[in-house]
Amino acid sequence: MKIWYDACTGKHVRYAVAVAQRFRKLGHEVILTTREHPDTLPLAKLLNENFIVVGKYGLGSLSRKLMESTRRQLKFCKMFEKNSPDIGISHGSVELCRVAFGMGFPSVCTNDTPHAEAVKRLTTPLADYLVIPKAIPKSLFEGYGAKRIIQFDGVDEVAWIKNLQPKIEQKYEHPLIVVRQLQTKASYAKGKPDTTMILAKKLTSLGKVMFLSRYYRRPRKGMIIPTKLVDSISLAAQADLVVSAGGTIAREAALQGTCSIVISTIDRFHVNDYLERKGFPIFTFSDISQALKYAEKNLGRKWNVKNLLEKLENPIDVIAKIVSSMNLQ
Repeated sequence: MKIWYDACTGKHVRYAVAVAQRFRKLGHEVILTTREHPDTLPLAKLLNENFIVVGKYGLGSLSRKLMESTRRQLKFCKMFEKNSPDIGISHGSVELCRVAFGMGFPSVCTNDTPHAEAVKRLTTPLADYLVIPKAIPKSLFEGYGAKRIIQFDGVDEVAWIKNLQPKIEQKYEHPLIVVRQLQTKASYAKGKPDTTMILAKKLTSLGKVMFLSRYYRRPRKGMIIPTKLVDSISLAAQADLVVSAGGTIAREAALQGTCSIVISTIDRFHVNDYLERKGFPIFTFSDISQALKYAEKNLGRKWNVKNLLEKLENPIDVIAKIVSSMNLQ
């Protein structure tokens, strides 16, 4: 089969590479596409994987986002006009879901962020299969026209963390505190305060703070600001503490036994709560002063989570079963 994966962000790139590795071993052809984005191209290079670059991320106004998305759809239509894929897979690519629906081939969409209202509304009714963690109630998607919802007992990050040996390419001074900025340009974060920056400044009193900016890598007093993309998995493995607004790096850290503090700027993440209940070191706070006290108390502590990780289901196993069932039809 010819399988197409469209990766819109850095997380999607990791997912795409994990999906490609699995399906190539099974003898399928895999086409990987992405867009210009602060994380996508550098991460693809880091992972030594070739992606076809189609369009770019629309920073700025809503009209700009819409125009860039529409341009991507048109380019995909031309790309696949004479030889379309057998199936499309994405982690909420609006363009893939729309093109797959319009050109008549099935799509599989993964999703672990039900709070991302815009993406949910634009992808859920178009995808043939929606794969979500069991931690997320089906009801959060059923009202959006989902055709088939399949749940798995794990989190998406298991797809690239399980059996992974992180490469420690650069060593840093300790204690090392990694802070990942809130994705302020995302639709779901519009108007939300960037509490990650506030906490990052306070954490400089406890150790070396590496601040991972989402969009602009400007120097900031008292912090390490990487001038280029740094491997988040390697950082999470080395760090004495990881702080974020609850995204991918929070779970990458917890799945490797590094203390992960989440500042609840948006709604609570179901998948983060799920991991905490399972015994992984991921902790959510809405109050910055409480988060700071917990950081001071647990700075440098490591958890042994190897056995816990082995018990989590890999979402790619679920996707592979879906593709296999289609191949038999």
